[in-house]
Formats: sequence, C-alpha cells, structure tokens
Amino acid sequence: MAKREIGERYSGQLLGVFWAIGHPLVVMAVYVFIFGFVFKVKIAQQTNVPLDYATYLLSGLIPWMAFQESMSKASTVIVANSNLVKQFVFPTEVLPVKGVMATVATQSIFLSLLVLYVLLTQHSLPWTYSLLPVLLVLQALGMIGVSYVLSAIGVYVRDTKDLVQVFAVTGVYLVPAFYLPEFVPSVFSRLLYLNPFSYLIWCYQDALYFGRLQHWWAWIVLPVLSLGIFVIGYRFFRKLKLMFANVL
Repeated sequence: MAKREIGERYSGQLLGVFWAIGHPLVVMAVYVFIFGFVFKVKIAQQTNVPLDYATYLLSGLIPWMAFQESMSKASTVIVANSNLVKQFVFPTEVLPVKGVMATVATQSIFLSLLVLYVLLTQHSLPWTYSLLPVLLVLQALGMIGVSYVLSAIGVYVRDTKDLVQVFAVTGVYLVPAFYLPEFVPSVFSRLLYLNPFSYLIWCYQDALYFGRLQHWWAWIVLPVLSLGIFVIGYRFFRKLKLMFANVL
C-alpha cells in the first residue's frame, strides 16, 4: 500500500514520481540559499564545528520535513479512505502506517544524497553514520504514534488538517534546525528542551554533522519518547476507531 501510494500520488503528471523528491529538494535548496548565502549564517566559523552550514541545516531539516509530511497525511488518511474503514474486515490501523512508510522511503533517499555529499566533500564518514538505521526506526515509531493520534482526531475534528499545516510552517523555527541552541537567548532556549521534536533533530545532527554524541542526553530521551508515543498513539487509535464508521 505504501508503494502504491507513492506511485498513485504522482500518476498522470508530466514529471511523475520526480515530484516526490523534487518538491522537498527545492524547499531545502531555498532554505540553504536564504540562510547560507543571503543571511550568511556561518556556524562553522563561529563555533569551530566540523562541517559546513549546509550539512548542519540539512541534517535537521530532512527528518523534520519527513515528520511534518507524515502528520499532514495522517490528519486526512481515515477520511480519505472511508470506503475501506467501513469494511469491518479491513484493519484500519494499517492506514496511518502506510503513509509513514512511504514518507520514510522518501526520507531515506534524501539521507543517501546527504551522505554522498559529505563523502565527496570530506572524503570520509564519521562512525556515527552507522547509527542512521537506528534513528530511522525510532523516528518511524514516533511518526506512527503521532499519526495514530492525528488520524483518529481528524475523523471527529476536520480542522485538524489545517492546524497541522499551520504547525508545519511555524514548527520548523521551533526546532534547532537553522541555528545552534547557543544562539538563542537563555530565556527562550529552555523551550527547545520542552519541544519533543528537538531531541530527534539533535540525534540526527550528532550522527550526520558533529560525528560524535554531542547531545548525549537526546539519545536517552528519544527512544523513550518514540516508544511511549507509539504505545499511547496505538491505544488512543484503538479506542476511537470504534465509532469511525458512524462518523464517516
């Protein structure tokens, strides 16, 4: 179902599946241009960290864009597949999961491109790159849990998709993807530690950018968050799914 979703989403279009990669690639290129060349953010020069700003930006932006895409899909997935939901023999728990799987597949392509970029520019890869499969699994669990919650709420509150879109636009500035926490005033930097998405970004930055466990505490918090959200989301979905057919 995930494979079919990727194919059907762009079927009949001139460039087809290219848009699955082309659209987020353009968005990321715009971010790199604006913050790296227009605003001339120079993290590497100011903090003596290993790689260039583009790598820092993309190491946080890629997982964030994947997460926001999965949330957008989840908010409408049950309503969009109401014909399947009304069939009692169909396991509705599959619907949020297949959207996450399709998103992870696209994210894996972008991570591969980033790995290739670092390999070409640095001629070697830190050992932390071996942790990427673990991060993908933990991220997928978290995305499935959040997708279960949003998909269930989206059946009863149709405004959920609009709220998710607003959060997707503003939320990227609430995670340390464009800046280091040291650049934020101490009054507001504490909010980064209250944001559960920050721990996901920090782990990816450790693996892809710093090449060491710079934020070691994030590697403890992230597995707990991912597993906890997955369990809570699944149970939440199971309780609300009983009335899906009546509402749809």
